[in-house]
Amino acid sequence: MSNLPQFADVILPLPVENIFTYKVSKEQSRKIRSGLRVIVQFGRRKIYTALVRRVHNFKPVNYEVKNILSILDDIPLVNEIQLKFWEWIAEYYMCSIGEVFKTALPTGLKLESETKVFPVPDYNENIKLSETEVLVLNVLQKQNVLNVKEIASLTDKKDVMQILKSMFDKGVIFLEEKLKEGYKPKKKSYVRINPDINNENELNKILNLLEKAPKQLKLLTTYLDLSNSYEKSPPEEVEKLLLLKSTGAVSTTLNSLVKKGILETYEKEVSRFSEDFRNHREPFSLNTHQKKALSQIKNGFLNKDVVLFHGVTSSGKTEIYIHLINEQIRKNKQVLYLLPEIALTAQIINRLKNIFADKVAVYHSKFSDNERVEIWENIIGKTTHGQNRYKVILGARSSLYLPFDKLGLIIIDEEHENTYKQSDSAPRYHARDSAIMLARFHGAKVLLGTATPSIESFYNTKTGKYGFAELKIRYLELEMPEIEVVDVRKARMKKEMRSLFSPVLLNSVENALENKEQVILFQNRRGFSPYIQCSGCAWIPFCIHCDVSLTYHKHINKLICHYCGYEAKIPESCNICGSKSILTQGFGTEKIEDEIHIFFPGVRVKRMDLDSTRTRKSYEQIISDFESGNIDILVGTQMVTKGLDFNNVRVVGILNADNMLNFPDFRSYERSYQLMAQVSGRAGRKNDRGIVIIQTSDPENIIIQNVKNNDYHSMFNNQLKDRKKFKYPPFYRLIEITLKHKNKEILNDASYSLANNLRKKFSEGILGPESPIISRKHDLYLKRILFKLEKEKSIIKSKKIIKDLIDKLLYRHEFKSLQMIIDVDPL
Repeated sequence: MSNLPQFADVILPLPVENIFTYKVSKEQSRKIRSGLRVIVQFGRRKIYTALVRRVHNFKPVNYEVKNILSILDDIPLVNEIQLKFWEWIAEYYMCSIGEVFKTALPTGLKLESETKVFPVPDYNENIKLSETEVLVLNVLQKQNVLNVKEIASLTDKKDVMQILKSMFDKGVIFLEEKLKEGYKPKKKSYVRINPDINNENELNKILNLLEKAPKQLKLLTTYLDLSNSYEKSPPEEVEKLLLLKSTGAVSTTLNSLVKKGILETYEKEVSRFSEDFRNHREPFSLNTHQKKALSQIKNGFLNKDVVLFHGVTSSGKTEIYIHLINEQIRKNKQVLYLLPEIALTAQIINRLKNIFADKVAVYHSKFSDNERVEIWENIIGKTTHGQNRYKVILGARSSLYLPFDKLGLIIIDEEHENTYKQSDSAPRYHARDSAIMLARFHGAKVLLGTATPSIESFYNTKTGKYGFAELKIRYLELEMPEIEVVDVRKARMKKEMRSLFSPVLLNSVENALENKEQVILFQNRRGFSPYIQCSGCAWIPFCIHCDVSLTYHKHINKLICHYCGYEAKIPESCNICGSKSILTQGFGTEKIEDEIHIFFPGVRVKRMDLDSTRTRKSYEQIISDFESGNIDILVGTQMVTKGLDFNNVRVVGILNADNMLNFPDFRSYERSYQLMAQVSGRAGRKNDRGIVIIQTSDPENIIIQNVKNNDYHSMFNNQLKDRKKFKYPPFYRLIEITLKHKNKEILNDASYSLANNLRKKFSEGILGPESPIISRKHDLYLKRILFKLEKEKSIIKSKKIIKDLIDKLLYRHEFKSLQMIIDVDPL
């Protein structure tokens, strides 16, 4: 008994640095272990789902230990490798492990607590109660039940839990803790014959009796056919909906048979992901070029844990991935296949399921909580509906947190994509870099696949850190698309431009449509127009919460802030000079869609941007419609650049390359090359050579020329020189510190104080504080400090110094309401 644990350290889903120790009861001590969820009280009022990190027998000396209220799991929900991975994420990206826990676990696995308080009807009236306790009891007797929040509001007391504890101890109230499971298993209704009807004679009697009730007779005979009851004992189960649909019957007919004791209905837990895999096939045979690339990858894995696979667009990289996945499944290993965009899963999942059937699942944030919980529980072997455990997970960055225990390979497709970086909230992790560390914990291999490698990844192959494989030839040896650069500045001077389109682009689109071919038009800006402007005094409407112009959205006829969501009506006149001449400036995807209809009436056009793809279904529908030829022209933002595979795209138009190239960021040239090269690769993937039209005011720009000549290496070498000269990755690490406050003066004082203290500790590498391009968001002013650290110096020591200086700053009374964001390896 003495060896049983008395205490447990738990992780709370809160942005707090420490883990906390709770007391384990004798009954709980036999069950508790690392990775289980528990319910604990934290503070006076709050009850949380926590995760056990460690069990032991060491009582804390500096605070009173509370009891664990209950244990929620029979088997660990999180394994030891996951916990070590979470700890690495927290340390590297400078956040709390509680924030990692909150991000990692689906909401459906974090319980919501509602403490209900009820009056005891026959309590001892001689018990002395305080004035507050009398008040609470009187209200309870009138309303019968209150929750903790309502009582706290009623009493206006901070120590409401102590009041309730006192009343509970005095026997005047009782508490009912209702824990609402976020996850609800999916259940289906099934029909079976009454087990007492167990021979053919009894069944024939029933059939004869039902001759006067033809609808009931039809339903019963249909059930017997569907369940194979004439051949199998016991008969196969029949889904209720299928039975009713097959007979055209209504539920009342079925209920009549149930009341007569002939049939029974029951519910059964089923998978949300069960499908009929009729198109099952073996992996396709690889061509000579693909076989060579596969051999390079395998040879690379002999000496390196990470291999970069540089394959041109439409070279057949996915089929090589499938062969590698197949090998891992034969070894009884798991595979994580990461994609940068949820939209991509719709295409690739069908290819994977045709080969791996129910061994593959999709996991991303557009799935419901119930769906994500089911996948989580399937992977740990907790599902109760008999489904095989998944071997392949296809997902976005959040799938890194799943409870893998036999991970053999991680494939990171389109590894260069910036959407692998979580920037909105902590942990601000990069899925590519984090996946490499996760693979190290598992002893797994990592394959980075792309046609346009990131500067950092390609540099790692040059220095020998990563292995390298290459595929330069398109599948079926199709030619790379023909790229034509159009000087829109000259076209405007000659008055050749027709609205947003050059004659070259319009003619190419027209020819493609006449030949029943498809077109993609790319503009990396959504909305109708980036802003509207008074033609008289140049006034521009701005967001009232952010220092940014409002974007005009024509389809809802509103101005919208793309940062906080603020909406405003279109002004009838200028707020400054009163002029009614207010014009739209610039253009986004919505305007392109609108004007295409003017030039090509009757053409089927769809937009693919954040506004048109709010749900998972909308993503999948647009891709499906374009794939099946129900859309002629697809207009989109960078969503259309990310590895989508369409057979019939002849023309790709890049309407404004300049807004990407001129963005004030050290990565803008790299990103511009990647976006233009990727969207160009959508053209001519299966049939004739594709055509790409790039519209720009700077046709001699070095990046435009690199894209035109499909010359990644020149882009890489030029960018590498600049990165080294100006001290940027891959030669330096970056840590960005963003300070926020509603008061501009307080923000300035804090930011300059922190920057000065950092300069005292570090002789160089501190830039700022500076106001970002958008210096106010959500009514908070922003200042940024950028820290550059040489790769050779210890980042662990540097982070500790930064963290200590920030803690000292926030400890000062005048800066307590200051918000601080630390972003390691910002993009």
